Amino acid sequence: MSTDAAAPVAVVGAGVIGACTALRLAREGRRVVLVDRLDPGEGCSFGNAGAISPAAVVPMALPGMLRKVPGWLRDPDGPLVVRPGYALRAAPWLARWVLASRRSAVQRSSDALAALNRDTLDGYRDLLDADQFADLIRVAGHLYAFRSRPAAAGGRLAQALRERHGVRTRWLDAGELRALEPALAPAYACGLLLPDNGQTVNPQRLVLTLAGNLAACGGRVLRDEVRHVEVRGGRLELVAAGGRVPASAVVLATGAWSRALLRALGTDVPLETERGYHLMLEDASVTPGRPTMLADRKFFATPMEHGLRLAGTVEFAGLDAPADWRRAQALLRHAQAAFPALRASRWTQWLGHRPSLPDSVPVIDRLPQAGVFVAAGHGHLGMSGGPGTARLVADLVAGRRPFVDPAPYRHDRFGLRGAPRVPATPAHEARPLGR
Repeated sequence: MSTDAAAPVAVVGAGVIGACTALRLAREGRRVVLVDRLDPGEGCSFGNAGAISPAAVVPMALPGMLRKVPGWLRDPDGPLVVRPGYALRAAPWLARWVLASRRSAVQRSSDALAALNRDTLDGYRDLLDADQFADLIRVAGHLYAFRSRPAAAGGRLAQALRERHGVRTRWLDAGELRALEPALAPAYACGLLLPDNGQTVNPQRLVLTLAGNLAACGGRVLRDEVRHVEVRGGRLELVAAGGRVPASAVVLATGAWSRALLRALGTDVPLETERGYHLMLEDASVTPGRPTMLADRKFFATPMEHGLRLAGTVEFAGLDAPADWRRAQALLRHAQAAFPALRASRWTQWLGHRPSLPDSVPVIDRLPQAGVFVAAGHGHLGMSGGPGTARLVADLVAGRRPFVDPAPYRHDRFGLRGAPRVPATPAHEARPLGR
C-alpha cells in the first residue's frame, strides 16, 4: 500500500510516550504532527509519581501476589480496589495478570522491561539539552521502605531480577534507613536503596518541554480529538473532530484510550485502565530526599518543585466512572502513618488512567495496516519507558533493524482474536475516542 510521503508522521497522544516519540522522529528529519485533544502532558503524564527508573525490571505480577489479593480487596483503603459494578469487566484482565505471575513469564517480562528502560536517563539527555535536563531531572535514587525484609517468593524474585540485570541496590538496616530518611516512622525497619534511579521534578513540565523541543525542530502540535484512523485508497488519514489530517505514518500513543482505536482497526490487546490517584501537598511539613515507596501501601511519596506528591494504588472501574476521592484522601492518612510529623493544609487531588497490560510490557509494534504503529500499555512505567519506546518506534518507522529484539512488544503476543474492523463513520457521527 502506498502512503502520502509528503504528509507528516502523525503521533496521536501527547503524553510522555507520544512526546518522546514525536521528538525522536523529528530529530531524525521527519515531518511530525503531535495530536491530542488535551495540551501536552495533561493526561496520565500530568499526575504520576515522576519516577524515572533504569532499574524498572520488575513486572507488577509476581509469584504469590494472588494470595494477597483477597486481603487487598477487603481493605477499602488498600492498594487494589475493583468496583463491584466493574468486576466482570475486569475479570479477564485479572486472570491474565495471574498467569503473568508465573516465574517463567516474569523472567520474560523482566528481560523486555530491562532492554527498554535501562538507558532511560541517557535517553532523556538526548531529548533534552543540558540545561533542561539539569532543571527537570534529579538522580538521587529511589527508596523502598519496608516494615520487615521481604521473605515471600515475589520479593525474593524481584531482587533476583535486579541482580540478573546488573541493577545496583543496597539494603539498609533500621539505623541506616533512619539516617537517610529521619522522618520515617519507627515501624519501618529496613529499606532498599536503588541509587541510580531518578525522577522528574514536574512530569507535566517535562512533557511540555519535550513538545517545545519538537516545535523548535519543525514539528507541529495540534490540539484536536482523534476519532479513528482511516485507510482510504492507499492513503492514511486521521479523522478528527476538526477535520482530516493526512499522514505518511500514524503512531497510536493514546494510553488507556488506545484499545478502542486499535479495535476499530481490527486489532485487540488486553489493555485496561488502572486508575491511580494523587494528592499534591503544597505545604508539606516533611519532604523525603528522594522518591520513597511505602511498600506496605504501594504508593510513592515524591518531592517535586511544587510540593510533595503522594501517588499510587490501583482502582479498576473503567474510563468513565466518576472519581472516588476517598482513594486520594486515604493516601494522606497512609503518608501520615509513615511520616508521623507530616502535616499539610493545602493540597490538590487528581485521578489518572494508567494504560496497563497484564504482563507489564507495553505494546510497541507495527500493525497489519501499512504505516500504522502502536506504542501503548506502559502501566506504571511510562516516564521510564518514554525514551526507549521512542527509539524503538523510530526504528520500526524507518524499517531498520531495531535496537532491541522487538518480539516481546508485539501486539499479537496475547493471542486475542482481532476485533472486526469498524466501517468508516462520518465525522459528525463518530464517537470521540482520543485521549
